[in-house]
Parts: sequence; structure tokens; C-alpha cells
Amino acid sequence: MSETPDSAVRTYIEKHRAAFLDHLSEWLRIPSVSAQPDHAGDVRRSADWLAAALKETGFPVTEVWETAGAPAVFAEWPSDDPDAPTVLVYGHHDVQPAAREDGWDTDPFEPVVRGNRLHARGAADDKGQVFFHTLGVRAHLAATGRTAPAVHLKLLVEGEEESGSPNFRALIEAHKDRIAADAVIVSDTGMWSEDTPTVCTGMRGLAECEIVLHGPDQDIHSGSFGGAVPNPATEVARLVAALHDDHGRVAIPGFYEGITELTDRERALFAELPFDEGRWLHTAKSHATHGEAGHTTLERIWARPTAEVNGIGGGYQGVGSKTIIPSSALVKLSFRLVAGQDLAHVEQAVRTWAADRIPAGIRHTVTFGGATRPCLTPLDHPALQSVVRAMGRAFEQKIRFTREGGSGPAADLQDVLGAPVLFLGISVPSDGWHAPNEKVEIDLLLKGVETTAHLWGDLAENWRDAR
Repeated sequence: MSETPDSAVRTYIEKHRAAFLDHLSEWLRIPSVSAQPDHAGDVRRSADWLAAALKETGFPVTEVWETAGAPAVFAEWPSDDPDAPTVLVYGHHDVQPAAREDGWDTDPFEPVVRGNRLHARGAADDKGQVFFHTLGVRAHLAATGRTAPAVHLKLLVEGEEESGSPNFRALIEAHKDRIAADAVIVSDTGMWSEDTPTVCTGMRGLAECEIVLHGPDQDIHSGSFGGAVPNPATEVARLVAALHDDHGRVAIPGFYEGITELTDRERALFAELPFDEGRWLHTAKSHATHGEAGHTTLERIWARPTAEVNGIGGGYQGVGSKTIIPSSALVKLSFRLVAGQDLAHVEQAVRTWAADRIPAGIRHTVTFGGATRPCLTPLDHPALQSVVRAMGRAFEQKIRFTREGGSGPAADLQDVLGAPVLFLGISVPSDGWHAPNEKVEIDLLLKGVETTAHLWGDLAENWRDAR
């Protein structure tokens, strides 16, 4: 009996499983920690290793791209079909710091297989999820008889994601023409659980600011002057108290302007997930849920904007008392933003809100740092449907939908390229990103391989007319 396309893919993957894991382990042994200057040479070695591995995979174009910081890797494999869609895969080859004394059972840069798990720093975040694309494209070619992918395939793997991607925006703007694509696949994310495969459809953005209030030119005696001059610490407290209304909504006028509201279908899909609030609270090390009224916990962390106090200070903080009116006080705020919100508008709204609430006699500054835009792919987008179908073939079950509450460089790709961002990740929460004993489930890693083997053909077949 001849093999089906799906069984042909699985046969190829199983035949090359051992070599794939050996090659991945070789890459994981390179301690490409971008946050530590002592490892700058290792980050470069990691980029060179990946470029060579992609060339060995069959990519006719592989390049190491310099930045003001750590190098990135670019690869390209054109399709034989000039009208095929172009897909850019994003990931990163740098990793978080790790040392045995942090609580690792073994050397974090000496990969170890225990049962069906591969333990090493970067196994899940993100080298494993980048590397499954190499075996995936080879399985795609083997099962279809092609000599080139069904899509124009590009990879961009940066080297500074774990350090906040400080040079990423400049990199993609400088190489905009080279990385131009119809869709972006981000393989730096995860699934709900081993038993519930999911596709992420969006990430919230992030804006951060510090508000500093200045009152007296120096600390002054609270007995001699208290009650007669404004106190910046008191005014910071009032500012924080005014940040939300009684229903948990952000009370900054104009903050919600333009947001893309959840649809009834999206709310229903979120509700399908096997969410255990008690277990979630245990993970959050918290004792009660709280937030905007009228929304579930998952809706609050995935699809609603927020304002959080990250730090507040002013005046005497030592042992005992010091009866002063402090000369200054400050609050650090962060805002998680959702699709439809404009960063410049939010920044101006915060500045106006603060200025309107601070009394005469208090000088203030509002300083915003770097920001990340939100991104969202509509559920009915044809490219997203291709990802869902490919995952469904690999996992042989219904694929559900999530979003991410955090932020990443994906929104920059969406913004610069004007292309939809799709998330394809197989990591699960127990993988321990950034923690000791990080691991990846080998079976899930190979499901990622299988998904990409199906994805390129599905995109080429079903998205051509939709474009």
C-alpha cells in the first residue's frame, strides 16, 4: 500500500529524528547569552553555526547580518513557482543566562535527554522552535517530490531578543526589501498544553512611563510646613488612586479610543479552553482575581488593555520615622495595549491626564521609554486558516485559539512589512522558559516539524487567490 502524504511526512521525520536531535544538541551547546558581554563571541558563533546549518539544509542564500549589537541570520529559498506567496519565519538564536548554581540539575549548555524531554537552555526558547523548520522543509520536499518549497521561504533569526531586541527595528527597516513577505510566521511562542494544541492569534503591545513630581526644593519639616504646601508623595498617591475607576477600567480619558473589541465568537472560543482559575492563581502566586468588570480572566490578560503600577516611591523609606515633606516622589507605570490603540495617542492621553490632576506648586515630568505595538490576526484570515489546518493534520485533533498577554518584536515586523503575523509554536508552560532545567517535549517538537511540512503546501494552494 502506498503512503499517504501525511504518512510520508511522518516516515521521513522518524527516519531523520536522531540526526535532527543530534544537530540541535550541537547548537544548544553554544552559550549564546546576548545579555552577557562575555558571551558576545558565543552569540556570533551561534549565528555562524545556524547559517551553516541552513545552507546544509538546502537554503541557497544564507547570510549573517550585522547590527549595532549581536548578529542576526537571514536565509532564503525561492519557490519554483514565481507566483507563490512569500513567507518569512522569525525566531531568535540568543538565550537567557543560565548557570548550574541557578538550580539546574545538569550543565545548562550540555543537552540531556531524560525520557521524552530534551533539557538545555534554549531547547524551547527559541533554538528548538527555530530548528524544527529545517527538518520541516526537508520533509515537505521529500513528501511532495519538490526540489524547492511551495512558497518563497525566508528566515530571519535575530540575536538580541532576550535583551529586548534593541537593534531589531533598525535591522528590519534597513533590510525591508530583502525580508518583504506576504505573511510572517513567528515560532517563538507556545500552546495551551500538551493535550490542547492551540494557535496564538495576537499579542498585546507595551508602553512604559515614569512620572516624577517635584515639590519643595529640598525635604522640609512637616511640622513647620505641613498642611501649607503641596506634598509630592501625597499627589503621587492621588494620581495612582485615580488610575482606575470602581469597575477596574482605566480612567485615563481617551485610553480606550479605537480598540478592537472582542467578538462573540472570540469570547466563545476562549471559553472552550480548559481554564482552571484556581490553578492559574497558584501559578500567579496570588489569592484572588481582579480586573475590568464584565470580562473573564483570559479576556483580561489577552484582549483588554491595562494600566499597572510597577513601582512607587518618595520620601523617607528607612527604619523609624523622619517627619518631612519630601521634595519629590515618583511612580512607574506600564500599559498593555491591544489592537486598535495608537501608541502616540495613548502617550498623549497619559500626559494630559497627569497634567490635569497635578495641583499648582508641583512640577512634574512624564518620561516614556521604548514601546511595542500590539498585533492581531483576524480568525478568518486565510493564512491563519492554513496554520490551523497544518497543525490539525499534525496533531490529529481540533486546534483551538489563544492570545498572548505579553509583547515581542512581532509587531515591528507587522508594522514595517505590512504583513499579517501568524504564530506557530509547540512549547508548553511546563517547558520552563527562562527557568532552571528548561526543556522541550520531543514529541511536540516533532509535531512542529510535521506542521511546517504541511504548511507550505497549504499556503501555496489556498492563499494564492486570497492575496
